[in-house]
Parts: sequence; structure tokens; C-alpha cells
Amino acid sequence: MKQRVSELSGRSCPQVLGIDEHFFSRKKGYATTLVDLKHHKVFDVVLGRSEPSLRRYLSRLQGREQVKVVVMDMSDTYRQIVRKYFPNAKIVADRFHVVRLVNHHFLKLWQQQDPEGRKHRGLLSLMRRHRWNLTQDQQIRLMQYLERYPVLRALYQAKQRLMHFLLLKTLNAKRARKMLPRFLALIEQFANSPAKALANTLTSWLEPIVGMWRFSKSNGITEGFHTKMEMISRRAFGFRNLRITACGSWPCAVGTV
Repeated sequence: MKQRVSELSGRSCPQVLGIDEHFFSRKKGYATTLVDLKHHKVFDVVLGRSEPSLRRYLSRLQGREQVKVVVMDMSDTYRQIVRKYFPNAKIVADRFHVVRLVNHHFLKLWQQQDPEGRKHRGLLSLMRRHRWNLTQDQQIRLMQYLERYPVLRALYQAKQRLMHFLLLKTLNAKRARKMLPRFLALIEQFANSPAKALANTLTSWLEPIVGMWRFSKSNGITEGFHTKMEMISRRAFGFRNLRITACGSWPCAVGTV
């Protein structure tokens, strides 16, 4: 293992990088995972998730200038880190987290409009799903409910149009420029509605979100590695001191002290 770590210590940063945090241990706190999304390999795992805790590691990282794309969730902390330590990288938002953010805001608005309807599990399932995935009977039942709440109906329809934009990918530059004015007009519509907070967030992350249209990679690979690490921790049973190490293309190794 020492020989393998020595071989990998001089590696250069991958061109397409995924970055995310995960809970490491109660004693050590959180760690940051860097993943080579192009080759589906863990590049490194570093303790800490703030700029001061990662400063020493990132300042010594070789090949930071050659990173072209960094995929990440909507974390202001990581966005500032990428801008400072990866100057030539374009930030691309992770599609899953953007969609989850929109759903979170919409459910809060639904709670404000109809607190009792929000508790109905059947309606909750219909509201969360994309409209084009609903059967005709399900669409009729949902529309009958929304007819009683005009504001909620307008928000629901705007959210469905927003989802069409968020699911776009692998667009060329010409088509992306053509879609952008319509996307901005939709955000403006949210800004003039009860969903103003959502509009502000989308505006703040506009460039990384539009980057999703051109780029097909996501942080799902990084989340998958986190799941494996958590599974190893759970299967360690009663071991009190657990160390999980991810080195390059090697699978996660477990050591106990």
C-alpha cells in the first residue's frame, strides 16, 4: 500500500473532476472526495470540506491549471474553492442536486398554499413526478385538485416547464444560445411569484446550470463511491477505529487500529 501511495502521489489532476463531501467519522468530521469523472476513478480523498482545511492540499496539487470541468452540487463553499484553486475550470452544476432543489422549493410553496393537501401521500407522489410520466387518469386527478388553488396550479405548470430546461443535455452552442432567453424569461416569472427565493438561487447559479446543457457528466459516480464507503463502514460492525482509504483505481481498502 505504501508503494502504491508513493506511485500515485505525483499524479496530475484529471481534466474532468467531480468534487463532493461525505461524512468520514465523528472524530474526523467530513472529508472531500475528488473523482476523475472521465475514467470513473477516485482521484483522492482529503479530510475537511472548508477552504482553510483544504488550503495546504490544494495549493500543492499538481496540474490544477489543466482541469477543464468541475462538476459539483450547489455549494457556495466548493464554488469559491474551485474558482480560487482551479482557475481554468468551468463549473457545471450536478443535475440531480438542481432538480432536488427545485422540488424542495416547490414542496415548501405547496405547504404554504395547502398544508393539509401536502400531507396526502397520493398527491405528494403525483406532485413530485414529471407530468409527462403520469398516466391520463393521474393527470386528470391532479388537475382537478389544482383547480382549487390557482396560484399553486400556476407554480406547478411553471415548474414543469423548468424541468424541461433542467433535463436538457449535450446541446451544441448554437442551440444553447437559442434556449437561454426562454430560460431567463421563465426565471423572471418565478421572480415575480411566491417562488422568488428559487429564482434568486437559479440566477446565482445560472452559468453552472446552463453548463449542464452542454455537458453530460454528473456527480453520480462520486455519490456511488460514497455509497461504497458507507457500506464498508456499516459492515465493519463493532470496530471502533475504522480507516477507509481510496487510492486511484484501487477499490476502497479498510484498516482497523
